[in-house]
Amino acid sequence: MRVDPSVFKAYDIRGIYPEQLNEETARAIGRAFVTYLNPREVVVGRDMRLSGPAMHASLVAGLTQQGADVIDIGMVSTDQYYYACATLDRPGLMVTASHNPPQYSGFKMVRKMPYLLSGDEGIQDLRRIVEADGSPNSGRTGAVRERDLSEGFTEKVVGLIDPARLAPLKVVADTGNGMVGPVLKRVYERLPVELTGMYLDPDGSLPNHGLDPMKEENRAALQERVIAEGADVGFAFDGDGDRFFAIDDRGRFVPGDFLTALMGTYLLEREKGATIIYDVRCSWAVPELIQTAGGIALIERVGHSFIKPRMFEEGGIFGGELSGHYYFRDFFGADSGIVPSLIILEMLSRKGVKLSQLLEPLEQQYFLSGEINTEVEDPAGRIQAVEESYSNGKVEHVDGVSVSYEDWHFNVRASNTEPLLRLNLEGRSRQLMEEKTDEVLGVIRS
Repeated sequence: MRVDPSVFKAYDIRGIYPEQLNEETARAIGRAFVTYLNPREVVVGRDMRLSGPAMHASLVAGLTQQGADVIDIGMVSTDQYYYACATLDRPGLMVTASHNPPQYSGFKMVRKMPYLLSGDEGIQDLRRIVEADGSPNSGRTGAVRERDLSEGFTEKVVGLIDPARLAPLKVVADTGNGMVGPVLKRVYERLPVELTGMYLDPDGSLPNHGLDPMKEENRAALQERVIAEGADVGFAFDGDGDRFFAIDDRGRFVPGDFLTALMGTYLLEREKGATIIYDVRCSWAVPELIQTAGGIALIERVGHSFIKPRMFEEGGIFGGELSGHYYFRDFFGADSGIVPSLIILEMLSRKGVKLSQLLEPLEQQYFLSGEINTEVEDPAGRIQAVEESYSNGKVEHVDGVSVSYEDWHFNVRASNTEPLLRLNLEGRSRQLMEEKTDEVLGVIRS
């Protein structure tokens, strides 16, 4: 069948409903998934998007038509879906477009936890099977059974900390009418904290704000509420719940690399000398704090299809990305939104400090540009131009190009899905960071 090839991304399948993805393609993807992996049973979940019920039904029809049985776990967050695939030891598909706007639909596909299908391993194979109509009828129709695994998930994540050691902290949590609200309430009922919820009910019409807390407009209400409530901390989750973001007690957004550094050093108190993985965009704060704490910090390419295997290869206990993905060995190596929220509550309780107190030393040493995107016609050519302009620095090619000097460094990499270059730069002073950011952007945009 004809299908827009652009929906087959590096990490998932994602496109606009019904123009790029619809019930017909959902059924075909279900059939192709069975043809490709030949599973006996498949876990299926979905998010709260308005197109979700129809896409879910068609996906299940394709899977069962091709002979696979389906374990339907219903409307869940992505970390609940990962929990299901891991504990049931089954591959899976979740109907979700993550933090994309409401008109999008898509699929996240697990081969065998913690490994997802990716562009290099599986997703392009599915595309070829769909395009070739290459799913012959199996002669068997699979069965569907429903499972509610929310209680097991709750016990699993709460068991990763010691709730008895938590202080009665005031928490404001904004789930943006995405998938985290129901299970967040269930988890936090078991904690001695005071939870104020914002937009906890799943609603695919998104009546309040968008699903990506990286965008300032989607976290502004939470930042204001943290200050108004005199809360200890604010937590934000993206639409499907695999990304996590924090607001400190001053109402300030906490960069993902600073959270990686703080959680990494805290987890090293539990497990001395352990290995932690971080992505190429991160601040020097991550390797420097982890090494000071006696841990091993290893740099890796951006994306779960690189971070997760590296964690397993190196025996890592934790991995963090600038984008708010946090991976935990003790949660099947998967990324979760709820788990880092619990780690931070335990960290603040046991240290008896405010989050701002932990952040202030970092803010005085590490000055971050944040990720700056530039639309370009020739991403590869622009990266080469940047590399030539800064060839007198230490040049590395872990992901895109990274260049380091004694008192500043940067990474420039191409987007996997758009004609964009993404710049992250850090300096040892604010003035240096601002000067060099303008300078590098000048090369990118020339």
